[in-house]
Amino acid sequence: MEFKKAIGLEVHIELSTSRKLFCNCNTRFGARPNSQSCNICLGRPGAMPILSRKAVDYAILAGLALNLHISDYMSFDRKAYYYPDLPKAYQITQYYQPIGVDGYIDIETNKGPKRVRIKRLHLEEDAGKLIHQPEKQITKVDYNRAGIPLIEVVTEPDLNTAEECQTFLEQLRLIALYLGISDCKMEEGSLRCDVNISLNSKDSKLHGTRVEIKNLNSFKAIQKAIEYEFERQREILVKGSTIVAETRRWNDKLKKTESMKKRDRGDDYRYMPDPELPTIRIGDKRIKHISLKMPELPATIYKRFRQNYCLSEKDARLLLSIPDLARLFEACLLEYNKPQVLCNWLTGDLLRLIKESNTDIKSIKLSPMMIKDLLIMIDNGLISTTIARKVFIDMFYSGHKPQLIVERKKLAQVTDQKTLEAVTDLVLKQNKSSVSDYKAGKKKVLSYLMGQAMEKTEGKANPVILKEILTSRLDQSKS
Repeated sequence: MEFKKAIGLEVHIELSTSRKLFCNCNTRFGARPNSQSCNICLGRPGAMPILSRKAVDYAILAGLALNLHISDYMSFDRKAYYYPDLPKAYQITQYYQPIGVDGYIDIETNKGPKRVRIKRLHLEEDAGKLIHQPEKQITKVDYNRAGIPLIEVVTEPDLNTAEECQTFLEQLRLIALYLGISDCKMEEGSLRCDVNISLNSKDSKLHGTRVEIKNLNSFKAIQKAIEYEFERQREILVKGSTIVAETRRWNDKLKKTESMKKRDRGDDYRYMPDPELPTIRIGDKRIKHISLKMPELPATIYKRFRQNYCLSEKDARLLLSIPDLARLFEACLLEYNKPQVLCNWLTGDLLRLIKESNTDIKSIKLSPMMIKDLLIMIDNGLISTTIARKVFIDMFYSGHKPQLIVERKKLAQVTDQKTLEAVTDLVLKQNKSSVSDYKAGKKKVLSYLMGQAMEKTEGKANPVILKEILTSRLDQSKS
């Protein structure tokens, strides 16, 4: 029996504002629990919310980037939400008049390009965080996160596989990063996703019963949850049973979804207009002003990387995955116009050092001019690639220019013929069995002998001259 799959996403993106959506409390991650909360965060009687203009501007900017129609007016509503992490017992969100509607993102799938429709984008406040301590049989609440501004991006059920969902989310994440509206750190909860899944007979024109999986915060969890849920629903339908409309959660330890609550009567959140927040007119003038701040989006940059710089799909996507890395790449190109060489150094050596040192790329000490100087030294034969990698490490940590490092550590390439001949003779004398293998026709030993010679010179020998001398000596030994 064949089934039709349908997936819709509700993606929550935490906005990088310095204050919360309705108060002046700080939004810094990792602060001492409940040290960044006030009467408004805690929903105390008489506390009046004051809307963050920056959060609204960020939401409008996101809406424009996602091809949404930005509403002329927006309003806020109360959503009944009885849970300890929301002390007001309601969440301020947008239901009747959201920021924008009817947008889309185009993604690439294994079947070609696909347009994923976006139903709506709205602003809302985040809830607090529950900290469960089962060994003590208690649950604590941290309200630092309560009131932090979120945008929620709601798609139509246009996605059909876990792979398509990941592609969509990766593209949405990149758009938010390039807009500068969020850091999208899933491990810190800045990007979270609810997945709505339905399965039905392939012949049916309708979608099946919708099941929601809440609060997935990693691409791996999203993929595993979707795959598990499709199989769970398929088994139910094959047996002739009925899918129950419910909200489920992903249990990463058991690698399965678990029921949280049934939705027999739908999600009755009893929305009502918030009486303390007036309807706001956005207007064409404000939309135009915000649109002027629109940066170049990743889809456009990707095309340029592929077409203008002839980078592979893998290299282009790796550069794009970190906006500051992509910007550094193009800044370096202004100084040194060899795209593939630059890409190799930035996506290889630089990313490795950043990971090892746990450094943010914004704080590195390397400049485009320093990188250019290093690569020109390789091109001019002043240092080998092996030595250049050592110099690059020194540059990364010290911020010194490559010329200074090479001079101070005496790393300049050895090109003197007599010196390299002496090194070659010593290597051949110490590796007589390899010489015999070469005479027997095993040409691969040449690489081994080259490595031995380079080691003798601490990687400073000119490889071209060294190879010529080594090959000549070996060929002479055969005659």
